Parts: sequence; structure tokens; C-alpha cells
Amino acid sequence: MRRWTPQGPLDLGLVLGPLRRGPADPTFRATPDGSVWRACRTPAGPGTLRVRAHAGEVLGEAWGPGAQWLLDGLPELLGAADDPEAFVPRHRVVALARHRRPGLRLTRTGLVLESLIPSVLEQKVTTDEAYRAWRLLVRRFGEPAPGPAGVSERPMRVMPTARTWALIPSWEWHRAGVDDKRASTILRSVRVAARLEQAVGMPADEARARLEVVPGVGPWTSAEVVQRSHGAADAVTVGDLHLPGIVGWALAGDRHADDAGMLRLLEPYAGQRHRAARLILLSGQVPARRAPKMPRVDIGLL
Repeated sequence: MRRWTPQGPLDLGLVLGPLRRGPADPTFRATPDGSVWRACRTPAGPGTLRVRAHAGEVLGEAWGPGAQWLLDGLPELLGAADDPEAFVPRHRVVALARHRRPGLRLTRTGLVLESLIPSVLEQKVTTDEAYRAWRLLVRRFGEPAPGPAGVSERPMRVMPTARTWALIPSWEWHRAGVDDKRASTILRSVRVAARLEQAVGMPADEARARLEVVPGVGPWTSAEVVQRSHGAADAVTVGDLHLPGIVGWALAGDRHADDAGMLRLLEPYAGQRHRAARLILLSGQVPARRAPKMPRVDIGLL
């Protein structure tokens, strides 16, 4: 067990929420007592971490070969390396969101592959499709989470090893609804998994450059990864279907903003653009939908 006292307010749900890939993610669970559970594949092996806040401090418990690694990284996971005071709101909607969510900090997991694979699964499909694929593949090819989480009523799972990902047969990708392009990107990534994990020790921009050497990993995916692995405060996501319109609407009343327009609006937040985007999303200032939702196509049924 480890006890850690954060400097300032801390909202576990806000900090760790980006690590959850859907409500039924087998690697992540939030329980009614306020605890957050994570099942991870660490450099030391599989591990399970339980985190809960109590009386102004955070209590962390861990199980498995990766337990000590998870406890050692607990402060950074909860935003100890983040500096929210460096952020200066330039718009009323951002200032209000920050005031209402003082416990927002940017997590730093120190793990690349666990964010890269689900981010690739989210390329060019609906979130429901991507969450389903992640859930099915982890349940099918992962391993039970160490400790009580792995033997509970709804057992948690640790994601597969790089080698296991590489050995998943083509029909299992198809059954999970993953097309050949995304599956091939994941297979190329896991073949160089060790090199990609080394990117944790690099600045975020250099880490993104290394990730983007892998064919199929572009700026959208690399940003989604370093936001979690590095706690990169400036890694704004470009190429997203919805984010430019949301930022454009919240800051300028422009629901049709593109990536270039979004980046212009976020220029005052240089160095903190990802945090600004997070706060805008938390503000609830989202334009009313006028176009039909992106259709869901389950290739596993074809």
C-alpha cells in the first residue's frame, strides 16, 4: 500500500477517466465506494492497482508482479508531474469550466502500448465499435488481473502481451469488427513494442515522431497516446471528427470550424492546448447535432 497527499484538489474520475475505454472496459473499473481499479501490463509484468481518496490523501493498493511499479508511479498517474497553475484561461467558457472542475489534472501513465492499441482501434469508426473491439479482444486474449479484481463477479483482465497481439488470427480481428487496416497497424506496432515503450523517456514531440514512424499511426493517434502516456498538456488532437466544431462553437460560435480554425482559436493556449480542449469538452458547450450519426458497420457480421 502507498499513501500520497496531492498538492491541491484532485478528482480521481477526471484524472483517470481518459484511461477508460467504454463503460465495460475489462481493464478499468470505478466502484460505488469511490475506488478506481486499473489492470495494467507494466515493464515488470501484469499488475492491478486500486486507488481511492480518503481524508485529503490518496491510498493505493496493488497486486501482481507489476505492483511495485504501479505504486512507484502513483503520483505521476494522478498528475503530480502536471502543473495546472501554468494554465491561464483566455475565454469565459474556459475559465468557468476550470472553476467548476478544480480537480482536473493530466495523468501520466508511463505506458505507450496500452494507449496506442485502443487509439488505433478508434480510428475512423464510432466509439461504440472501438470499445466493443477492445473489450472482446482483451477478454479473449488477455489474462486475469492479479489480486481480487481478477476473481470478482465481473473479473478484470490485463491486456495481452505484444507477442499475443501479434499472434491473434485474422478471423478473430474480423469477429471483433476490426478491419484489415487497423489490425495491420496494431501488428506493425507490437513488432516494435520495445522501441515504442522507450518513447516514454522522450519529450512528447519526439515521442510522437517515433510513434508516427509506424505506418498507420498519424497525428491523431500519436496525440491520443502522449496525452495519456506523457501527460502532454499541449498535444491537441487534430483530425478528429467532432473536436474542431466543439472548440469552434465554444470559443467563437463557429460549429463548422476545421482543424486550422481550431488551432487558431487555441493559439492563446500554446503549451496548454490539450488542457484547454479538455476544459472546453467539460464545459458542455457542444453545438446541437444537425447531421446523422456516423453509421455503425459491424464487419464481424459480414
